[in-house]
Amino acid sequence: MPTVPDDDELELIRRSGVVLRVGRLSLSAGTGSYRVKASMARIARALGIDRHEAHVTLTEITTTSHRGPSFRTEVTEVRSIGVNVDRLTELEHLAGRVDAAGHVTPDEVTGELDRIADKPPLYPVVLNALWAAMACAAFSFLNSGGVTEIVGVFVGAFLGQALRRTMLHRGFNQFGVTMLSATVACLGYLGFVWVLQATDAVGVGHEAGYVSAVLFLVPGFPLVTGFLDLAKLDFSAGIARLVHALMILTSAALALWAVSLVVGLSPDPPAAPSLDPGLLLALRFVASFLGVLGFALMFNSPWRIALAAAGVGMLANVLRIEIVEAHVPPQAAAAVAALVVGLLAAVIAPRLDVPRITVYVPAVTIMVPGVLAYRAVFHISNGNTVEALAFGVEAALIVAALAIGLAIARMLTDPTWAYER
Repeated sequence: MPTVPDDDELELIRRSGVVLRVGRLSLSAGTGSYRVKASMARIARALGIDRHEAHVTLTEITTTSHRGPSFRTEVTEVRSIGVNVDRLTELEHLAGRVDAAGHVTPDEVTGELDRIADKPPLYPVVLNALWAAMACAAFSFLNSGGVTEIVGVFVGAFLGQALRRTMLHRGFNQFGVTMLSATVACLGYLGFVWVLQATDAVGVGHEAGYVSAVLFLVPGFPLVTGFLDLAKLDFSAGIARLVHALMILTSAALALWAVSLVVGLSPDPPAAPSLDPGLLLALRFVASFLGVLGFALMFNSPWRIALAAAGVGMLANVLRIEIVEAHVPPQAAAAVAALVVGLLAAVIAPRLDVPRITVYVPAVTIMVPGVLAYRAVFHISNGNTVEALAFGVEAALIVAALAIGLAIARMLTDPTWAYER
């Protein structure tokens, strides 16, 4: 006959469920597995659990909680993968308060988790699409776009992100939504340019900037957190995140390729406008600031976090561009810039009382070579293997260099990263 749990076992079941819910909310908000484990461990300790162990992947959590002679193993799955910086910050603050208190009850933690889970997004669909449009328009300037390209990218990215946000919140398949959003963004950009050409407002040759209109789909969070998970030797989570990011990039790139094939375009960057060097440098600062700010707000960051990330990303991205123009390999420039981002985040994030990831991921997302990745898929789809390998390898090296720079910064400023314990 089945045994009936005694009071101690029932209490362990209750406390273990609360800890698992913390992990599920953290994972669904887009943070790395190391952060999910740390948050659960802090809550478990305050709830009186003697030992807590967790295995975290991209979509699953397996935990075992020990209390006295009893233990409880549970498994949960997270089907909704996204990024919510505000939720990450709220959960980090909760873990900090609980850790400082030393002891809390399951009801106290559950009440806070209910409040966090029920909190709506900080920005409605229109504003969220506006932030994405601002970020992509800034990207367009940094990718040598002129006024026509910048405005066209703004229009296309706004339409694409508005559709993406609406469909994802209604539970549609993420990869299908990515392809559809990329298609809408491309067609929105091209439609804007063709209307201007039909009215003789601009000349021909502005179609080349359409790639920047889909850069809001660059999976910055899973790329960065995936490599950082690998740096913490968490291979199951790291590899899963990188595969997920690669599938998102490929989905967007295939939609881009399909539009290019139908329309007859190539994703080559437009010719750079001729500007005074001093003016160009000033505009790069402005574009980098607005680009990072747009991404941070698109990730549902509160304004104070977004502004901090924008300031850090502005300095680091302009430094990266200047280093590249000094004929340094782009992956070396990316590593240096990411190291600067990581060191600045280590100083700024504690003063804002926020997780470092909320500052440094938006700051490095603008450095992720989305254009190179899209061009690689475009050329492989057309059978141009040599060109595809060249663009793909360069993009992979730059992304790896960004992660290496961030990991080194964490090792220099965080003992839990410098030593394996």
